[in-house]
Amino acid sequence: MDKVKNYQARIQSVLEEYHNLLSSAKTIGNVEVRDELIIDTVHNHFQVVCISWRGQQFSYNTVLHIDIIGEKVWIQQNNTELAIADTLIEKGVLRSDIVLGFLSPNARQYSGFAVA
Repeated sequence: MDKVKNYQARIQSVLEEYHNLLSSAKTIGNVEVRDELIIDTVHNHFQVVCISWRGQQFSYNTVLHIDIIGEKVWIQQNNTELAIADTLIEKGVLRSDIVLGFLSPNARQYSGFAVA
């Protein structure tokens, strides 16, 4: 299995595990909340999003967003308490192939992960 396909499978596994912890549709108070898992292996985009309505107010939030760019795994957004990079490493993604995309390019050199 080539590196990108391998990383796709590992990212998908991690996000599926996280998504399964959430219910796919729930009501909190009077707010209907739906969490969606988005997997695009053609363009290498992986997301968990939260969609909700409170009366007439619509809310859409990206909970997790990971891309594969080249052969690197870019964590673009992590609005969870999970140490998603550590989880990916435990699943077999190389630390040297993980980029914390949410950090400024100047700060990445201090992250312990790939710069780009």
